[in-house]
Amino acid sequence: MTRRDVENASAPSQAGSNHQVSLSDMKNSLRERGVRLTRQRQILLDLIDKSGKHLDAESLYQMAQALDPKLNRVTVYRTLKMLKEGGLVDELDLMHFGGDQHYYETRLKQEHAHVVCLRCGKVEEFFGEPLQKLRRQVESHFGFHIVVARTEIGGYCSHCQVLRAKEIQDAAEHAETEPSRKKAERRS
Repeated sequence: MTRRDVENASAPSQAGSNHQVSLSDMKNSLRERGVRLTRQRQILLDLIDKSGKHLDAESLYQMAQALDPKLNRVTVYRTLKMLKEGGLVDELDLMHFGGDQHYYETRLKQEHAHVVCLRCGKVEEFFGEPLQKLRRQVESHFGFHIVVARTEIGGYCSHCQVLRAKEIQDAAEHAETEPSRKKAERRS
């Protein structure tokens, strides 16, 4: 597969993020390239598309094995590589929350940003006009034709903000009592 094939498969429509590819279009794209959509590849593509999660290779393997015990890790990795090279799935690092792990999602959705909690790892997806405005600004300012854009935003979800505030408060209280305790120990 050439770089042009990948770009054509992933190129946005004139409207930018409003480009959506159906699962059947993805399957047809694979067939047109001479890639057999085996039962195991079909399972993996469906899991990535329908899980509603950003799956890493190991999670994908575990879920797929429940559906087909004969499926092995090598098949998972080869299929992910093929789908990625074909422009049908995106490989994400999600702020490296999971270390060096990569996560996968199909390109069926509109262009979106990933909002990642740096404490609990929760991932939300943000769709909207601000992303399209940024795309247009970059293209206009740099005279640049964007083929793919990935936006990740790291921070703390509302739940983790509460936990962090409590931890900071507890640490401050501990820091205040620590010098008094040490003075008392020196006196005795």
